[in-house]
Amino acid sequence: MISTPRRNTDWCIFQMLEDPDELAVLEEIQQELIFQEQLTIEEYEQSLQFDEKCLNAMLDGLDAGSKVICPVCKSCLCPGTHFCPVSRNDLTVMSHLVLCQCGLHICTKGMTEQKLRSLLEDSLTEHGHRCLHNPEFSITSGMEEEASLLMSCLICDSWTVIL
Repeated sequence: MISTPRRNTDWCIFQMLEDPDELAVLEEIQQELIFQEQLTIEEYEQSLQFDEKCLNAMLDGLDAGSKVICPVCKSCLCPGTHFCPVSRNDLTVMSHLVLCQCGLHICTKGMTEQKLRSLLEDSLTEHGHRCLHNPEFSITSGMEEEASLLMSCLICDSWTVIL
């Protein structure tokens, strides 16, 4: 009987499977492949969770409609993330007061959400023409001064009083 390549391959596999050292190596390789597959699945699931959080944050922004998100809360980024949907609060805008849960409390005259949104957008647009970096917002007040909302950028060393 003439030996065929298929029979030689089968014979080699059979001999390899009988050798305990070879079996141990194959089992170790199989365990490593299973471990790598589990890591890939976990990474994929984490990526899906992050995508879901991003989508929910965007949908929340669409639902907000005419509300103005507090720029002080929004500029507080959590370490390692691009944004923190948990720390974003909507501003309460009244004709004489702008409030936020983060502590922003600024007295105003004749303020509306539309006016405030316009002030913020105009300031950000003007800054964007000079600098590519995102400015930060903060609240400042002196001893006798009322609180003010400031926009500042450490990169281009600029600051603007918004309110």
